[in-house]
Amino acid sequence: MPKKEDAVETNSPEKKPKETPVEFLASLAAVLVTGLFIITFVMQAFEIPSSSMENTLLIGDHVFVNRIQFAPKSSWVGPLLPYREVRHGDIVVFLSPAEPGLYVVKRIIGVPGDRIHLRNGVVYRNGVALDERYILHDQDNPPDVPLSSRMYRNNFPAVPPSDEYGVYPNWLVDMPAHIDGDDIVVPPDHYFGMGDHRGVSLDSRYWGFIPKENVIGRPMFIYWSFDTPGDQYRKTSMGERLEWFLAHVVLHFFDETRWRRTLRGVQ
Repeated sequence: MPKKEDAVETNSPEKKPKETPVEFLASLAAVLVTGLFIITFVMQAFEIPSSSMENTLLIGDHVFVNRIQFAPKSSWVGPLLPYREVRHGDIVVFLSPAEPGLYVVKRIIGVPGDRIHLRNGVVYRNGVALDERYILHDQDNPPDVPLSSRMYRNNFPAVPPSDEYGVYPNWLVDMPAHIDGDDIVVPPDHYFGMGDHRGVSLDSRYWGFIPKENVIGRPMFIYWSFDTPGDQYRKTSMGERLEWFLAHVVLHFFDETRWRRTLRGVQ
């Protein structure tokens, strides 16, 4: 009589227990808290509103800004994070010292102790002319800008400032205290910033130094770029923003997105 074969145990896949509503809500909360932490303390999204940094950054470029890099060092996480001081050539986002609540982006030309002056549009730092290959020169001498105004911005600070040139009132008063000979000297805990589109940039020549505490961070990369008119940032009401989004962004997302700029690093 044939022997009865031993039973063989099969490895059937176990059913994964369904996630309970409580577990789902806990997972969702963890994701939201993590995202909120990153947005609040690590990265922040900004839109470039003006042409002052062309062609490095264009109007309508949307960038992620690293908020950690230039932040004050923390004793408990300092060794784990890439803290460093602001350096020459860094592009930074900061709160405007002239217009409260306005975010501005410029390139750092001078750090504390630097001596800065311009001659015929060339920037000299500590007596050495800078090789600024990133500058856009298409508006260096526009015919609609008075010669006196062009002389001021291209020969700063040798030409005396005036409110006729667009110099802010506070800077008219404060500037003389920082001039030594032909140079303006950057004070402690401040920076001198300028736009790459030098002929149109409203920068430290017009409103003064950037306080260290105003610095938000460094733009890392462009996550989206959309063809945007230069005056769009002035339309701040909810109705105007909604109209722009529905009537333009939604309808022209694919044909007016600058796809070649997507994920481009900022430097």
